[in-house]
Amino acid sequence: MDTKYVFVTGGVTSSLGKGIISASLAKLLQKRGYRVTIQKFDPYLNVDPGTMNPYEHGECYVTDDGAETDLDLGHYERFLNVPTSQANNVTTGRVYQTVINNEREGKYLGKTVQIIPHVTDEIQRRMKILGDSGDYDIVITELGGTVGDIESLPYVESVRQLKRKLGSDDSVVIHLTLVPYLAAAGELKTKPTQHSVQKLLEAGVQPDILVCRTEHKLSKEVRNKISLFCNVNQNAVIESIDASTIYEVPLLMEKEKLDKVVLAKLRLPSNSEADLDTWKDFLFKLKHPKDEISIGLVGKYVELPDAYKSIIEAFIHAGAINECKVHLKLIASENINEDNVIEKLKGFDGILVAPGFGDRGIEGKISTIKYLRENKIPFFGICLGMQCAVIEYARNVLGIEDAHSAEMKDTKNPVIDLMENQKDISQKGGTMRLGAYKCKLEKGSKSYTAYGKQIISERHRHRYEFNSKYLKKFEKKGMKAVGINPDNDLVEVIEIPDHPWFVGVQYHPELKSTVDAPHPLFVRFVKAVLENK
Repeated sequence: MDTKYVFVTGGVTSSLGKGIISASLAKLLQKRGYRVTIQKFDPYLNVDPGTMNPYEHGECYVTDDGAETDLDLGHYERFLNVPTSQANNVTTGRVYQTVINNEREGKYLGKTVQIIPHVTDEIQRRMKILGDSGDYDIVITELGGTVGDIESLPYVESVRQLKRKLGSDDSVVIHLTLVPYLAAAGELKTKPTQHSVQKLLEAGVQPDILVCRTEHKLSKEVRNKISLFCNVNQNAVIESIDASTIYEVPLLMEKEKLDKVVLAKLRLPSNSEADLDTWKDFLFKLKHPKDEISIGLVGKYVELPDAYKSIIEAFIHAGAINECKVHLKLIASENINEDNVIEKLKGFDGILVAPGFGDRGIEGKISTIKYLRENKIPFFGICLGMQCAVIEYARNVLGIEDAHSAEMKDTKNPVIDLMENQKDISQKGGTMRLGAYKCKLEKGSKSYTAYGKQIISERHRHRYEFNSKYLKKFEKKGMKAVGINPDNDLVEVIEIPDHPWFVGVQYHPELKSTVDAPHPLFVRFVKAVLENK
């Protein structure tokens, strides 16, 4: 059959949850047997979020093929358990870059290059790449930003044009909007939704379905009012009430029959029911833990939890499978030092030292790791967290007082150093070691036990590596390199065998944790913390 397209727009305010609604709908359609993928179109002019500060945009999510993308792609993968790629995230920067390159190459044959048709044609081309691959029955496209923003106009116009080309049976527009509750009046207000739909109509797009974020149940009267003033069917006014966890949303959307309404509008059969038994089992374990632990996340971007979104979600997955409630607290590494480390880490059963860039808070991370190592408290280090463990061990066990990372300091003993193929690179965007690389684990190691296999593949995002010139000294003193890249001999995993759990990884395991497949390292870390408690 021809690929069908679902477009998800947002109005009134940002952060309504377009990504979660898109992922929830995709999960319901997937469980009905349809091949589904989701793509995100971001209206900012950055080519990708790779050079953006996490405080600007949350974490940068990396795909297997090395794309630095929006964090919503993490939601897509965690819900669908299907990898995304470069094609799943498009920015205005990438669109304009392509259009300008085409103009420079003379591909427009001397025409005046304009937003319409050149930019909108490029947006439409990219909207159809995944659909044209033949791999999917339904492609869901989430448009970033809010309808009415200047940045969003080319995308809404592209949807208008593409809907016209596709036909009414092959595309659906879902508009996510807000129905606020005014306590003083004691009622829900539909006017923001009406105005938002009016903005969309001014751009030539009539929404087919309205998903209404609300803190209170929508009465039949409110639904009828929205239906009348926004010109959508009554059964297409979908309530999206606040949930205790994002993983409840697919069940709430199933109850509201969102998937059935979408399939009916696309003229696709909805005979088979969505099989959500495993999802419900996960939710039950999540809500009914038999134990609980307290884990600290030591990092530098703690004021914005979205900077560590995938790590936070990976702990939720690992906690559920261990039937354990993980109380995760973010701790600013720059507030930790040798004098207060005991006080700052008091009460935690285990600590994860987070990834990051730059030297802010680095000594706090090193002080943290020293305390964990000496006191046999479970430690898990990711990327820079692993590198800090190497620096700490070099200083305090190997006796190399000036050991450091070449990223932070010019030192005679760079136990963490820049890769050779990175030394001549000055451009920052998209030039790190990015995407999936293989790693060979040592049998008998904690990491091997966690994975249950020797050859693994994990995603990377970094420039600096363990300096293998020092490897023999580390191993002689008890820190083992138990994971090695088989193609270039780079150290990927370090462990201290006689510690309850002291594991550092150069890659980002959190990026591959999903509801259906919680990441084995997070699962084993939570288990180790429970056993050591």
